[in-house]
Amino acid sequence: MAANTTGTTSAADPVHKPSPRTAVPHARRKRSRNPIGVFGTLSHVALAIWAILIIGPIVWTFLASFKTNTEIFGDALTLPASYGWDAWGRAWEKAHIGQYMLNTVFVVACSTAGTMLLGSMAAYVLARYKFPGNRAVYYLFVSGMTFPVFLALVPLFFVVRNLGLIDTHLGVILVYIAYSLPFTVFFLSAFFKTLPTSVAEAAMMDGCSHTRTFFQIMMPMAKPGLISITIFNILGQWNQYLLPIVLLSGNVEDKWLITQGVANISTSAGYEADWPGMFAALSMAIIPVMVVYIVFQRQIQSGLTSGAVK
Repeated sequence: MAANTTGTTSAADPVHKPSPRTAVPHARRKRSRNPIGVFGTLSHVALAIWAILIIGPIVWTFLASFKTNTEIFGDALTLPASYGWDAWGRAWEKAHIGQYMLNTVFVVACSTAGTMLLGSMAAYVLARYKFPGNRAVYYLFVSGMTFPVFLALVPLFFVVRNLGLIDTHLGVILVYIAYSLPFTVFFLSAFFKTLPTSVAEAAMMDGCSHTRTFFQIMMPMAKPGLISITIFNILGQWNQYLLPIVLLSGNVEDKWLITQGVANISTSAGYEADWPGMFAALSMAIIPVMVVYIVFQRQIQSGLTSGAVK
């Protein structure tokens, strides 16, 4: 009886102990709830300070375009007393920013298209085909990234002048293409190496030519990388200042680009005292670049990371 009672009691009231399997996830959840470390906190603080340093001047430039000269030099940190578009109108019409912006859109569109066409074909050949001198040609392209632009300004001017393309948009377009090709080939050649070769081989077995395989099969597969490098080229060519100054002289103001127009306003603003107009012109030059980056931000990030994921 006593033995049976003791056995019944121990069976009715079992002792529950946490198993190792249930304890491990609990410990992981507890660790995951811990706050970020000191290094993570400092990184976030540094990024926040950097963002403020970048965004602050842009916001101030935009707000200053709505101020008067007295407000700008009186207390630069105050908000505008009223918001009007008079300065923007003066910058667009009187300073011809509208014409300069249209010229820039035309030049950048043509040069970017030429850069992507030539750069993608060169990168594809260097990445997928083995031939004598392959590495030499590749390093020749890449070496262009290490050569400072200002060292080539004088010989570049004489070359373009001898071709009869000085003070023309065609001359600027050709120089922009040559200026952007090194980084384009460097970026896309690494991207094309990550693409699977089985698809191209299957297309060749089905009778596709090299040209058709490249344009109809490999180019769609490389879309993330193509979008990323296209945006980089647009941003770099839009903000280019030295090359237009050398290739487009003051005698052809109707062919100037946006950077030349903004520089001209900044030099004349001190005499005409139209600082709001200058800041309005700066805002006009900044807004298209910001819009392009915001719209294609995901595509840029996808293109930069997809090569490492594949």
